[in-house]
Amino acid sequence: MSTKSMGLHNRKQPHVRCRRCGKDSYLKRKRYCSHCGYGHTAKIRAYAWQSKKINGERKY
Repeated sequence: MSTKSMGLHNRKQPHVRCRRCGKDSYLKRKRYCSHCGYGHTAKIRAYAWQSKKINGERKY
């Protein structure tokens, strides 16, 4: 049995602003940023598929 006020219970944000990259990608529960990798690694998270190939070379 639910009431009209039960729809107000889902207002907590799982992600907050990351202190390293500034995006709203820091997961509070797991304590790491899904955008830059802060909390998991000291290196900035980057993959080759994220950058576009220009003249056969990847530009990072």
